[in-house]
Amino acid sequence: MMKNSLLQRIEKNDQLIVYCIQKQLIMSVKHQVENQTKKIKKFFGLLGPGLTTGAADDDPSGIATYSQTGAQFGYAQLWTALYMLPFMTAVQEACARIGMVTGKGLTGVIKEHYSKKILYSSVGLVVIANTINIGADIGAMAAAAQLIIPADIVILMLFFTISILTLEVFTSYRVYSKVLKWLALSLLAYPLTAFIIDQPWKEVLKASIVPHFEFSFNFLFIITGVFGTTITPYMFFWQASQEVEEENERGLIQDGKPNIGWRHIHAMRKDNSIGMVISEFTTWCIILVGGTVLHSAHITDINTAADAAKALEPLVQSFPNSGLISKIIFATGIIGLGLLAVPVLSGSASYAVSEAFNWNASLNLKFTKAKGFYMVIIISTLIGLCMNFIVINPVKALVYTAVLNGVAAVPLLFLIIRISASESIMGEFKSRWLSKSLLWATFFFMAAASIAMFFTI
Repeated sequence: MMKNSLLQRIEKNDQLIVYCIQKQLIMSVKHQVENQTKKIKKFFGLLGPGLTTGAADDDPSGIATYSQTGAQFGYAQLWTALYMLPFMTAVQEACARIGMVTGKGLTGVIKEHYSKKILYSSVGLVVIANTINIGADIGAMAAAAQLIIPADIVILMLFFTISILTLEVFTSYRVYSKVLKWLALSLLAYPLTAFIIDQPWKEVLKASIVPHFEFSFNFLFIITGVFGTTITPYMFFWQASQEVEEENERGLIQDGKPNIGWRHIHAMRKDNSIGMVISEFTTWCIILVGGTVLHSAHITDINTAADAAKALEPLVQSFPNSGLISKIIFATGIIGLGLLAVPVLSGSASYAVSEAFNWNASLNLKFTKAKGFYMVIIISTLIGLCMNFIVINPVKALVYTAVLNGVAAVPLLFLIIRISASESIMGEFKSRWLSKSLLWATFFFMAAASIAMFFTI
């Protein structure tokens, strides 16, 4: 009897020990999961204007330009993605830092420290370049939609214009952009295509690292477009203004001056670097796919959205109706990125004009509280729409717009270099030797490409 009782007690103790061990394991796993979740949330919490700017950089103009260089020159300009990354990152970091330190957008800083002539010239450059870019993007969205919707292109352009303006004026851009970022995932089609098809990887690796130049108008025209759609004026103004918006939301601006330290700068740099790496990796994949799929098939000139969509056919070639599926993927990407990029283009132009004339400027303000700001957005978008009624190929317009941006970026870069390195403006957060070296190299490189292009006409 006693023996049975003792055995029962031992059995109960064993069960209790097992239960405690199981509970301890569960608590340990739960704790690890919570820690990992916190780390993930902290990582994504760092992502802001840098990621948005990087995503908007691969807009329809970027996709068209990168596809064209891949189709026309194969892998000859593949190296630009790698070599542009540090320069692009440095430029956007400088713009973001200017916004964070001063609590003002680029226009506000230029207005305070430079003459009206320089102010109006810089504002004029970004407004003209952005308006043309808006028009090209709207035209490209409509042309892409025609691949899957049998509707008149004018009706489609009007539909996209009205939709964008309605959402931009009456919806919070933060909510709007979060939804559209999911559409931007269609860009993953290019990396997927790049890695599922047979590639001459030795040749690709060499072309990605060793620069190749041709002193011809066609080569320099396209490479200026590649530079212009990568390091582009609207990104300068947009990221600086968005950093100010972030500071206002987080209550970091007190009495008109930001209360920030180096930890805020470091967080911005992480966000900026992640956004730029994603952007340039996508650029590399688009050029690579264009070179492998289009150039190899002797499609060297992209005239229509359907031509560009052919680059994605290998991704779905094993499926029935692969041509239609590739068109749907391409159209979704162009439309999604266009819907994301057009508000960035019109918004950055409006920030520039509004700061020049001391108007209230914020996408988080209602129309009644920022009428001038929203009217610039509406007018620039409508002018962009009207430009599509000039007889010009929508895809070619995207490439021409990229080239225009490449030329317009040069004088604006000079101002950014001067401002970011100024101790009187930036204080302890002024550019150091690495930032200045990269910025000046970007300026001279883009200026040389533009001059060489005009020289070869």
